[in-house]
Amino acid sequence: MDRTPFTAATESGGLSGWVAGEGPRVLAVHGGPGMNGAYLDDAVAELATRYQVATYQQRGIAPSTEQGEFTVAEAVADLASVLDGLGWDSAYLMGHSWGGHLVFHAALVIPERLSGVLSVDPLGAVGDGGGVAFGAEMVARVNAAERERARELDEKDMAGEATPEESLEAFSLFWPSYFADPSSAPPMPHMEFSKAANLGLWGDLTTRLPELESALASITVPFGVLVGALSPMPPSAGTDSAARIPGAWSHVEPGAGHFVWHEAPGCLLTAMDRLVAGS
Repeated sequence: MDRTPFTAATESGGLSGWVAGEGPRVLAVHGGPGMNGAYLDDAVAELATRYQVATYQQRGIAPSTEQGEFTVAEAVADLASVLDGLGWDSAYLMGHSWGGHLVFHAALVIPERLSGVLSVDPLGAVGDGGGVAFGAEMVARVNAAERERARELDEKDMAGEATPEESLEAFSLFWPSYFADPSSAPPMPHMEFSKAANLGLWGDLTTRLPELESALASITVPFGVLVGALSPMPPSAGTDSAARIPGAWSHVEPGAGHFVWHEAPGCLLTAMDRLVAGS
């Protein structure tokens, strides 16, 4: 897959990304927050068979700027800056996990820039977004012999007390939990983390959840939600959020975990086709 690199300017530094494929424009937004986005490459490759897809590293981790306020408002402004940097007046937006949560905010703040939105196995926008259930299920899926260590590291990470090495160890222990069958999880990709981005964005998005939930009924852009039936993120986190948006649809993919494109190849492309066909 040929990649064309780009850098989008913001007031506090550049955001680096790349574009691949041809067709209707899609901006793909990775999860985290405060994590590198290389894990999303296979999802981008699936979409790039039929679409022109751009993706970028969110601020906090090089080669994008490592500086920021790390708020939801800033993250939405960054989406607009990336579209500006690409020279795209509008595009479809596909976000996964934390990125799938961010796109709810984007649909409210910059609807004029969006042809449609696809949220993939997101932290939801109703109640606590499914966060408590997600955390508990992630721990429950860890191998019993490593569960206490995983829990200990996760608590340090959430408190902002983990070292970079401990954050990486924690993620490596939790990595299989993202999959429907943890025992058959693929090798973990290279991971990097930004403590400042993680703590800032988690704190802000949590505070803003009630405001977001109350605003869902005012979303007007075409909206779809794709979730994995066997994801540690409860499928209801996405489907209940979609049910609050006028005209939105949701699909629960059988046999898929959090990274739906791994365990159900083609389902992400099918969902994007549905969004484009209905918009």
